[in-house]
Amino acid sequence: MKLGMVGLPNVGKSTLFNALTNAGAESANYPFCTIDKNIGIVSVPDERLDALAKMYNPDKFTPATLEFVDIAGLVKGASKGEGLGNKFLADIREVDAIVHVVRCFESMDIIHVDGSIDPARDIETINLELIFSDVEMVDRRIDKAKKMVKADKKYQAEVDFFENLKKHLEDGKPARSFETTEDEEEMLKTCPLLSLKPVIYAANLSEDDFRNNIDTNEHYKAVCKIAEEEKAAIFPICAQIEAEISDMDDEDKAMFLSDLGLETSGLNRIIKEGYSLLGLISFLTAGQPEVRAWTIKKGTKAPQAAGKIHTDFEKGFIRAEVVAFDDLMACGSMAAAKEKGLVRLEGKEYVMNDGDIVLFRFNV
Repeated sequence: MKLGMVGLPNVGKSTLFNALTNAGAESANYPFCTIDKNIGIVSVPDERLDALAKMYNPDKFTPATLEFVDIAGLVKGASKGEGLGNKFLADIREVDAIVHVVRCFESMDIIHVDGSIDPARDIETINLELIFSDVEMVDRRIDKAKKMVKADKKYQAEVDFFENLKKHLEDGKPARSFETTEDEEEMLKTCPLLSLKPVIYAANLSEDDFRNNIDTNEHYKAVCKIAEEEKAAIFPICAQIEAEISDMDDEDKAMFLSDLGLETSGLNRIIKEGYSLLGLISFLTAGQPEVRAWTIKKGTKAPQAAGKIHTDFEKGFIRAEVVAFDDLMACGSMAAAKEKGLVRLEGKEYVMNDGDIVLFRFNV
């Protein structure tokens, strides 16, 4: 999973990126201190994997990973090449989902590129640049479909659909909020639009507001309203706090978060939102050589899941030996789970579940 972190200059994007990834991206009080994209790869925390490691004491421990991309700050006119616009748009095409960092705090010490704090305006600035780029792509798609209509009238439905989508975009609305039928959804998937990408709004609050005034922060409430309209995810975060806890050991971090009334860090919450937005789950493989988590889409069948490990596993798939994580933990060992009949033999039509512990049988 690759998440692109975007936002206007000086909203706390690179500060949050550094806190989440410890990647050391430059963070400064002026626009475009991020010019080339920065990349940080983090392990996905999974208590199930930790439990399996205690059970098997493996030689190798391999969690799933998540890639964060800190994308250069954007200004108006990016879709026409202003600022670092062309680079911004190219970088954002490569990510699976967008983490849009929105400034919801006041500070005399940190300048805002537009001179004031207005989350709705900031969100609109970035959304419109993505939408302007998408309109150009939709125009090209309409032109292509109109040429094809001359040979086959069935393409008229495509023309009508993309013309309606264009109107939606020209109203300043992202493609992800466009209502579609099942057939239209398939057409939409063939057009890689930037404003179609799933979005998590990370509302960056001051430490005081994050601790005491989240529900009364008017800037945060404005972001919540926009997220609801766009069918986007949102959660409050404080980049300053995340920076403070990034160097703490696990025990101190847990105590600090507990004092804030939080169960997990911002990183864990972003990962959870990302998996939910993209419809991802994890299955696990366990043994003395290695305990490992593998990320797949919900609805993936056993042979395709096996293919995540190696293409030969999918080609020569015979069956999958599957046990649910909770069942294995309750039994205490794989042998005990087998004795109780909790280890199932599944075939090619089996749809994987989150937390399945699997041994694939194959022959090539």
